[in-house]
Amino acid sequence: MDILLLERLVPEALAWLEARHSVESRPELAADPSALRKAVYKAQAVVLPRKVQVTREFLDFAPMLKAVARMHVGTDNTDLEACRERKVRVIQATTANVRSNAEYLLASLLLLYRRGIGSSLIGDRHADIRMGRELNGSIVGIFGLAPTAHTLALMLHALGAKLVGYDPAVHHSAPIWSRLNIQPLSLADMMAQADAVSVQVMYASRYQGFINDKVLAHCKPGQVWVGTSRSHLFDTEALAAALTDGRIEACMLDGAEAGFASKGSPLHELTNLFLTPRIGSHTRESRLRASWYVAHRIHETLAAPRVTHLDQLPSGTAPLEPATPPQFIIR
Repeated sequence: MDILLLERLVPEALAWLEARHSVESRPELAADPSALRKAVYKAQAVVLPRKVQVTREFLDFAPMLKAVARMHVGTDNTDLEACRERKVRVIQATTANVRSNAEYLLASLLLLYRRGIGSSLIGDRHADIRMGRELNGSIVGIFGLAPTAHTLALMLHALGAKLVGYDPAVHHSAPIWSRLNIQPLSLADMMAQADAVSVQVMYASRYQGFINDKVLAHCKPGQVWVGTSRSHLFDTEALAAALTDGRIEACMLDGAEAGFASKGSPLHELTNLFLTPRIGSHTRESRLRASWYVAHRIHETLAAPRVTHLDQLPSGTAPLEPATPPQFIIR
């Protein structure tokens, strides 16, 4: 077996790989660690879902492994140092989901601005008429300049929104702000001016609880929030307080971690917090882009000599690939 798939590729990409390599599709192994260890022993490449972690122990059971591929973004479930040491290539479709996530954020903003649409979608045909708002003329805070923000900014400008922004890792004088036509502000000033805030920060552990009481004290009353960043970014007590006292009118987040708003959390019973199960990246188009990218990079890796450019990388890193093969340009 050359390639073990625990996550399905689109049929066209799968057929392309099967014409060139021995491929086994076993998605059920994601829930059976013992069987996975046995199956991965002779695999040269694996395509893994988010919940399967790549650790040193995992790699010990995969002596022939040349590539670990994922259809999603994020490396917190992959030991990059161990992969570097074993010369295992880390393949990620890092930009395949940029547009789908941007459209998710835009749709979330529109739904929160026009909450009456949501009432109709859940079957309430006789709901009270709610006064909505328009994005045209609104001030939207772009919290974080992850790639999704670049596409979202173009969409919001086309709808007539004014954009202000903040990123803890990007200086206010960086050229990217002017290229995206976003006015860079301090975090407090962005919070005080924005009618809505979109959160797409590139998460790192140092940002855990970053959005806390001190930050939310500056909210313009009645703000709406949307986000695709890790929910660890939020202090749950502070967010609950802001959702309760009116500083934040409503909040919609995609892919919150387990326990974020479960029983016992201060967010559990709040009716103006809406959570979706990481659906921002789940579109037919993004799956097509990710599948073809992963298929091409795996074939490239298996067809290449064992020694790769990993040897030239700084200690503690592994190669993270751009997600767009030449025939699938993301616009």
